[in-house]
Amino acid sequence: MRLPALAALLASLAVSPAASQDRPFASFDAASAAVLHDPHDLAFGPDGRLYVADKFADAIAVFDPDTLEQVAVLGAGRFPNVHDISFGRDGRVAVAVTGSSLVAVFSGADALEGEPLFAVHAARSEGALLHSNGRLYAMASGSGRIGAFDDSGLVAVAEGHYGAHDLAEGPGGSVWVADTNNRRVVRYSADLRRELVLEGPEFGFAGPRYLDVTPDGRLVVADQDAHRVLLIEPDAPEGLRLVGVLGTGAPGLGANLFDDPEGVAFQGGRYFISDSDNNRIVRYVVLLN
Repeated sequence: MRLPALAALLASLAVSPAASQDRPFASFDAASAAVLHDPHDLAFGPDGRLYVADKFADAIAVFDPDTLEQVAVLGAGRFPNVHDISFGRDGRVAVAVTGSSLVAVFSGADALEGEPLFAVHAARSEGALLHSNGRLYAMASGSGRIGAFDDSGLVAVAEGHYGAHDLAEGPGGSVWVADTNNRRVVRYSADLRRELVLEGPEFGFAGPRYLDVTPDGRLVVADQDAHRVLLIEPDAPEGLRLVGVLGTGAPGLGANLFDDPEGVAFQGGRYFISDSDNNRIVRYVVLLN
């Protein structure tokens, strides 16, 4: 074979960088029954169970992560339009009660049927984070304001995130924000100083809602309006890197398909995703390292 022909053949077999970025980073493993009511974010509790903010049930649904069976419903009717749930290292749990514009903090999951330890006002509260530093971070989507609270009250503020949703802790105590209306993801220090912005065509964000951070610092982002879930390495040696994508960009039901994915949680090599308009939780397993 002549050299020009060989070069053409090799070029036809090569995978372009864009194509490699768009390949799935995990494989479909299982799905729950469609028993939920527009599930939003989800988080693992200290007991190892999966806790889901079940928006239109106004409740927290509890799942066995291995069987994906719903095993309990907590606070039914007490959390209007609930969007988010976060567990602290001390076992406390924060709930973003969007319909009441509150983030309520409870002593533990078993206290969700009772009264909170305290609550903070956050206009149209979409996100909540109990940080390892002991602070509560609340996303007031209605005002675009992130507030950091400790025992003395409000200690730090960041503005300009109207319509934003989730808050998640990253390595070193950083705080990641799913800045929905601005179609980007932003990293802050624990004192809410802006450090990094992820946006642009390489990510193609249409409406990032909720996110999780893996132990090695990668971001798992549910881009609801694009019906996709992205895996991003923000601190790769070569710079920001989109590792892979789940979802085709169109709504659907089945492997590698979602209809408005909202929440994500990662644990032990498994990704758990709220497939919101399909009213179920799906589980994927690690495919790419």
